[in-house]
Amino acid sequence: MEDTMRIGTLVGGGDAVRVIPQIIRHGFESFSLTFWQTTGETNLTETAARVRELAAEHDFVISSVGIFGNPLTGSGDNADTLASWERLIDHAHLFGTGMVSGFTGRLTGQSIDESIPKFTQVFGELSKRAADRGVRIAFENCSMGGNWDSGDWNIAHNPTAWEKMFNAVPADNLGLEWEPCHQMVALIDPLPQLRKWTDKIFHVHGKDATIAWDIVKEYGIHGPKPYVWHRTPGFGDTNWADVITILRQAGYKGTIDIEGWHDPVYRDELEMTGQVHALNYLKHCRGGSFVPNPV
Repeated sequence: MEDTMRIGTLVGGGDAVRVIPQIIRHGFESFSLTFWQTTGETNLTETAARVRELAAEHDFVISSVGIFGNPLTGSGDNADTLASWERLIDHAHLFGTGMVSGFTGRLTGQSIDESIPKFTQVFGELSKRAADRGVRIAFENCSMGGNWDSGDWNIAHNPTAWEKMFNAVPADNLGLEWEPCHQMVALIDPLPQLRKWTDKIFHVHGKDATIAWDIVKEYGIHGPKPYVWHRTPGFGDTNWADVITILRQAGYKGTIDIEGWHDPVYRDELEMTGQVHALNYLKHCRGGSFVPNPV
């Protein structure tokens, strides 16, 4: 396969060796391995070795390894999150990837502005550690229920915050793990944003949204009726052919990895039905399978 834009999915890092052999036959071309708050009991060296064996056998790549917690507080269930960032940065090459992704963290209950100094301290160091190992860091653009004034997990969900972050730590190896969904939840049009920020988009999550504009116009976004749903690509509002066109125009060489487990319809027993539909839909949007030109 010669196409530079592989389509894959997210898999829990601790489950990768068990899950990947069960789903690889559906045609996934890449996997993003994720951990929640800590890498925990997972032996990263052993897991990486087994995953590399599977990758060689089935021709897939590991696009990134990720740790999703709050590395700025270091308290409670996030006590190991910062150490997990360091661990994944140190072990990324064993998985065959040069990318570690996750949340920035934030000072719990405080504003994005108030969190920037701690972000600067923590990711100033992590960006140097990563650069020394040829690793890039990508922040998911998920609010995790927070806003500008308060939140528990992440500051990297708004373009004004991105400007503050990247000005505070002006490292070439800090960027975004972007998806349209989280921006649409905030009623941001994702395509102009994508076009503006392509230089900082290191990884793309395959996740979309459906906005019920009739609900927004009648009840607003703070009423009892849901106005937006996270969707698996192919079921939401975004034309992913447009997304992929903008990425290709900008020279994007990364993957698009589906973030499942959020769709309100294609879930439970329909989870993999939805994910495989998304896989085939995204392959269609990139132009199908690679076809060499005549020589």
